[in-house]
Amino acid sequence: MILEDLQETVSFIRTKTSAKPKIGVVLGSGLGAFVKDVEVEATIPYKEIPHFSPPTVEGHSGNLIFGKVGGQSIAILQGRNHFYEGHPMSSVVFPVRTLAMLGVETLILTNSAGGFGESMQAGDFMIIEDHINLMGTNPLMGPNIKELGPRFPDMTEAYDKRLISIMEQLLQKQGTRYHKGIYCGVSGPTYETPAEVRYLKLIGGKAVGMSTVPETIAANHLGLRVAALSCITNLAAGISNHKLSHTEVTETAKRVELEFSSFLREFIGQL
Repeated sequence: MILEDLQETVSFIRTKTSAKPKIGVVLGSGLGAFVKDVEVEATIPYKEIPHFSPPTVEGHSGNLIFGKVGGQSIAILQGRNHFYEGHPMSSVVFPVRTLAMLGVETLILTNSAGGFGESMQAGDFMIIEDHINLMGTNPLMGPNIKELGPRFPDMTEAYDKRLISIMEQLLQKQGTRYHKGIYCGVSGPTYETPAEVRYLKLIGGKAVGMSTVPETIAANHLGLRVAALSCITNLAAGISNHKLSHTEVTETAKRVELEFSSFLREFIGQL
């Protein structure tokens, strides 16, 4: 029973920290270095937490971190699980549901994505304004857990407009290259074919990745406010003139990590 598992997980975490975070952050591929900017109060490896699964993908450390940034109490998921790793969707969104049960009200999601919007370059950022779920499934399938949210949650404003506005102002102030657009969530683990990228462009997407969408759906079900930022770590197939690799993803993320961390620190300070 998912609810009982969540209660067991939260009870365990409460034995490790008394922190009451209102803001949760999920750090994507290669973006875990933000933790250096945090006044860390407690670090709990996923492998020690009941019903959490350690990530298997390079660039995902697998720690739940509690601390403070700019005076704000936050909880950080340093790394995530992906549907393509073979986890059921209930496991993919379990950590986000745990954050909500710990008291988190605002969720900041980050990811590395392939970009195909006009004038995009590797190393740019993209504020996610909306998404298209192309994963072929949904984390809310099956019996609804009414204690977590309604059977048919509204997704009209899956990404909070006020948070989008704050993000845009900060990126402009930093002088950072950024875009706004629709993120296409696919299951992976193969990168997209050039034909698939042309299709994604045709339906209105600007970036594509293998995460974030399930977490956004689960967070909206729980009534959380969501903000999401993609690091465009590579240009998508057919736009890039070379073969894609995860090494390129992590290397680009590392190149922009200072800029990314600076933005995230200031953004959290304004919430």
